[in-house]
Amino acid sequence: MASSCPNADLKQYASSSEIEDRRAYLEPLIASKARQEEICVQLPHVDEVVAVRERLVSLDIFRGLAIALMILVDDGGGKWPAINHSPWNGVTLADFVMPFFLFIVGISISFSYKRIPSKADATSKAIQRSLKLVVLGIILQGGYYHGLNDLSFGVDVTRIRWCGILQRIAFAYFVVSICEIWNPRRLGNSPPRGPLDVFNMYFWHWVVAGLLSTLYLIILYGVYVPDWEFVPASSQSQSPVKVTCGVRGDLSPPCNAVGFVDRLLLGLNHMYGAPMYRRTKECSINSPDYGPAPPGAPSWCQAPFEPEGLLSSVSAAGSCFIGLHYGHILILLKSHDTRVKHWMIPSLGLIIFGITLHYLGMPLNKPIYSFSYVCVTAGTAGLVFVAIYLIADVCGVTWPTKLLEWMGQNSLIIFVLAACGVFAGLIQGFYWKEPENNLVNFVEEHVFQALFTSERVAKLVFVLSEIILWCLVAGALKVKGIFWKL
Repeated sequence: MASSCPNADLKQYASSSEIEDRRAYLEPLIASKARQEEICVQLPHVDEVVAVRERLVSLDIFRGLAIALMILVDDGGGKWPAINHSPWNGVTLADFVMPFFLFIVGISISFSYKRIPSKADATSKAIQRSLKLVVLGIILQGGYYHGLNDLSFGVDVTRIRWCGILQRIAFAYFVVSICEIWNPRRLGNSPPRGPLDVFNMYFWHWVVAGLLSTLYLIILYGVYVPDWEFVPASSQSQSPVKVTCGVRGDLSPPCNAVGFVDRLLLGLNHMYGAPMYRRTKECSINSPDYGPAPPGAPSWCQAPFEPEGLLSSVSAAGSCFIGLHYGHILILLKSHDTRVKHWMIPSLGLIIFGITLHYLGMPLNKPIYSFSYVCVTAGTAGLVFVAIYLIADVCGVTWPTKLLEWMGQNSLIIFVLAACGVFAGLIQGFYWKEPENNLVNFVEEHVFQALFTSERVAKLVFVLSEIILWCLVAGALKVKGIFWKL
């Protein structure tokens, strides 16, 4: 900056990295307006500035928390149905995990494409990473691995499951990344100083997000769902069972448009065979847990349903867009107070708006990824992130969450080995006489269940110990400098 700029004594202001950030903002502005005159920017005082670190501690902790929650609900949900996925409408602890991941991906995208020297190279990077996630997701959740106590592997490609957790993340990552790379940004005469400025700067991002949500809602409430048939997996006769629908705008398990689109485009053979709605009161006498079907249970209780399907993934991209907005606030607004205020307001607003929609007839529903569910879970993700940010990045207190930070820095390998059960599947390959007599089951049954009289408590302690173990593994990998990224 030239000395002709008023109040430009840089010794009183932010660090050189902060000045560089502001210059990076001004460069496209100067180029776009073809101006040669000097643009002077009043920089905030150093006490109000938080330099954006190469790795945001709070983001690593939040990512580690999401992985820990996934292990907890997946491994412990069978004994603790209250934390397992909601059978249909409503939300439980498990139903926040996927939105948390997508929210975190959105924040990460804002950092990944903070500067874009080449749009073509950035696009190639986004495509490659998305394809890697899809391939890895199909390998992990497509049916190749058959689960614990089953030493066989391999999948019939005529029945492979195409969708899954990583595939949904890949779709959201690709859509939001392309928007971040290619959408024009509205540049003002000075860096944005409030949330409306950030919204305005990324106006076309919100146009895309709004179009995707509108498309989802039009299909969800406007598409006619006809009657359909399926062959139950347990059927010996192979005769199809008819499900009567013939409705429009229905959000019940058998007749919603989300399931219809997946049946039409994916095919019944390529959808998830054990959907959560089998734990509803209509389908299980032990609801909200799995159990025998009650007398007169509807035929659709045995039908497949894809919880990470095509149309619901269009809606899920909204969680990623909201995370991206929080990332933009983090980068563009430099004081703690300003950031927290402009995170808290939309977070609380989203939660209130989502709950209002729920009681007005648009239920919170994870399987169809309803718009009310997007609002409530994204708002909750925002509040959790703010809390972690205040503790870790503002107050600098990281020792209570150090284990989660380690897990978050190596989240992908922990997801594959622990959350997807790959490591447990490898361990069970060494067994005594029967596959069930493996080391994993031995430790759970003969150590933890021997220490606790309650089987549910023993399971909970076992899962929490498993989470701590994987946190320590992630810490050891960090010490060795091993980080697995796609």
